[in-house]
Amino acid sequence: TTNLMNNFRVYFRHVLSNSFYPVLHRAIGVGSAFEGWSPREQDSVYHMLIPMSPPRGHTFHLEPDTAGQRHGRNFRVRVQLKCTCTREQQGENVLCFLHHPEEELRSNQDPSLLHTLCTGSYLDVHKTARWFYQLVRAIWPALPQSHTWHLVLLPSRRSCQFKVTNGRESFRIELLFGVRQGASDIFVSSQPRGAGTPRTTWPETYAVAEMKFFKHIARKAPPDSLHLRCLQFFSRVQLGIGFPTYTIKTIVMHLLNTRAVSRWRRRHFMSRLIDINRSLLLSLVEKRLNHFIVGNQRLPEEITLPQDVQMAEPPNLFHRLATDPGARSQAIREYLDL
Repeated sequence: TTNLMNNFRVYFRHVLSNSFYPVLHRAIGVGSAFEGWSPREQDSVYHMLIPMSPPRGHTFHLEPDTAGQRHGRNFRVRVQLKCTCTREQQGENVLCFLHHPEEELRSNQDPSLLHTLCTGSYLDVHKTARWFYQLVRAIWPALPQSHTWHLVLLPSRRSCQFKVTNGRESFRIELLFGVRQGASDIFVSSQPRGAGTPRTTWPETYAVAEMKFFKHIARKAPPDSLHLRCLQFFSRVQLGIGFPTYTIKTIVMHLLNTRAVSRWRRRHFMSRLIDINRSLLLSLVEKRLNHFIVGNQRLPEEITLPQDVQMAEPPNLFHRLATDPGARSQAIREYLDL
């Protein structure tokens, strides 16, 4: 998957080099497959986040989107035009969108990003996804993989999903689009937050920071560490019972951050499973499970958070249990089943 996306990137850069579409950067593998585990090994989806930056003559501004926002921050990406008169004077082949007549711009230059992938002044997730599908479809025949693999595009409004097969193997890939917050590991992305996410809403995602945390643990862990096996085992055992996989992953990340990595070796396997089980029960009793990234000031140094994320009150992943007695009773029953 990584090799395929590196090949795509070469052509993305060539095709988009003089355009007014977003600049696409190297794709970042996120999610369980790139963290080294998977709750469903046979039907893994390989998620890649593609960072985007504004093209020449444009700027991106992240604005909080509080409409319908309860548990997790949403943003809108405002696109604004920027003066390029200096670049024009230096001989670059670009007309300033702000200071040239519209008729001249229409005749001599492609439209701005505001007229292609935006709704009003805001970057539109649906339009961005459609544009990406067109790029992938157009570039695929030029890739070396196209000689031995077959591409099948899959429908999605907020990402670009496709499957590649060669008769013996099949891989499903989902490309998400994101805008980085400053120089941090936190992005706003096209990944939806529940059904009906508005087309100009970009939820905050912590997937890159979580992936980097697992990479950090892997570098420190002994060769026979079973921390990923513990996570994979516990996640698979409870599939279909009711707890989201992300709940189990959050508990394991908290434990990895507080237990020495030397305590996750093969001989500790059962003890760590018991720790995961007890942590889940304690969280249910207290009706609280803190988000691992937001508000966590004990993360490894290589994980960079914006100050407002680092200093924020951690969201409670079990917030519903605190307000809905029926949900708490059901969760306890599911725990007993588990």
